[in-house]
Amino acid sequence: QVQVVESGGGSVQAGGSLRLSCAPSGWMFGIADMAWYRQAPGKERELVAGITSGGTTNYADSVKGRFTVSRGNARNTLVLQMNSLKPEDTAVYSCNLILGRSYWGQGTQVTVSS
Repeated sequence: QVQVVESGGGSVQAGGSLRLSCAPSGWMFGIADMAWYRQAPGKERELVAGITSGGTTNYADSVKGRFTVSRGNARNTLVLQMNSLKPEDTAVYSCNLILGRSYWGQGTQVTVSS
């Protein structure tokens, strides 16, 4: 059973940067569609940024110009570079990988203090 393993996250002051990464725990044949989602307390989960198997990226309006999503060097790894962080970016960030079926990471906390 493949699991999605996330790393990065933590606490930072407003204006700071963080980098999130995720990757499957085992080999996956093919290139997956991948995305980062986030869920803040009392709010619904929302798409933050994603990249298709063909390389097309998309971003939530709230993070455009501040966050950059990209693929890592290894197959089906995903990196989210988050700059100019704001307190409203505080949430649990989860990685989603779709290749035949949907896989989710366990989530990593990002906390931005003012």
